[in-house]
Amino acid sequence: MTSPTATTNAQYEAIPSITDLNNADLSAQLRWALDHKTKPLGALGRLESIAHQIGAILGTMQPELEQPHALVFAADHGLARQGVSAYPSDVTWQMVANMLTGGAAISVLTRQHGLALKLIDCGVAKALPAHPDLIDAKVAAGSADASQQAAMTPAQMWQAIGTGRQLVSQLPGNAILLGEMGIGNTSAAALILARLSGRTIEECAGAGTGMAAQALAHKRQVLQQVLDLHAQATEPLDILACMGGLEIATMVGAVLQAALERRVIVVDGFVTSAAVLVAARLQPFVLQRCIFSHQSHEQAHGLMLDAMRAKALLQMDMRLGEGSGAALAWPLLESACRILREMASFESAQVSGRSD
Repeated sequence: MTSPTATTNAQYEAIPSITDLNNADLSAQLRWALDHKTKPLGALGRLESIAHQIGAILGTMQPELEQPHALVFAADHGLARQGVSAYPSDVTWQMVANMLTGGAAISVLTRQHGLALKLIDCGVAKALPAHPDLIDAKVAAGSADASQQAAMTPAQMWQAIGTGRQLVSQLPGNAILLGEMGIGNTSAAALILARLSGRTIEECAGAGTGMAAQALAHKRQVLQQVLDLHAQATEPLDILACMGGLEIATMVGAVLQAALERRVIVVDGFVTSAAVLVAARLQPFVLQRCIFSHQSHEQAHGLMLDAMRAKALLQMDMRLGEGSGAALAWPLLESACRILREMASFESAQVSGRSD
């Protein structure tokens, strides 16, 4: 069988080329500055590596995070009709509405930290009323049932990727936080991980929103059927079209554009990491721009991080999604930048440094 996405060379060429951020001079300057702050060498631990990374992304010794946007990409999944989630599909639009009225966890956390929150309707099955914080990027009223056919047509996938790129290109600021909402999307993420990493579906598919053992066994059986049906899909975009979701495809575009523009990309949990994994398989230097906020309690998120050689900042046993972990970790990034900008050096503070 030929690839259902029928991706052409011209389409692949339209994917932006993400360059290597490695700048030996800037890296050495950042390292020197951090090493000569008024503290023992390396005493601020990972805060120092975050500061170094953000300085490298923004290309400056004085990094400052400006006008950050938390973006929640929402869509429904046809695969949910196969009983792969503990919740009905209506929860997708209901939770988007809850976010817009300020009642969701991500709403609370973004208010606390002064983050702009935008909800992106990539493919919610129900029509949503207009709202200042809702961006209509609907490609279709949900993806197709991946156990029966490809989740997206080639046109739908490319439209979603293009929409994600355009959306980010129009945002002010230099940082985005990734979030998502979509009943069934942990299944899509598990399928992407399984195919891209070569791991079994038992390793990649967990309880998601909290399934009982019997329901989890059914979920894994369905997902194995999806993998078998789309056995010919082995390239990243073929996998995305066959087994992904509209919100994941839109996030892939958003990640590529943010990386191209050298924005700081704060990644949330399992589903957002799946989008980053696809983007990184297309353009590996994407990962230089990504800060992984937390390791989700979702069973396979650790495997997802391993596949990208990434290490999360926090481990809070969270599995909510929405971008909640990204928002929770945000103050750490701000603190890291302030350390570089504001903390005195031994010389400026006239404090004696190490004798060796």
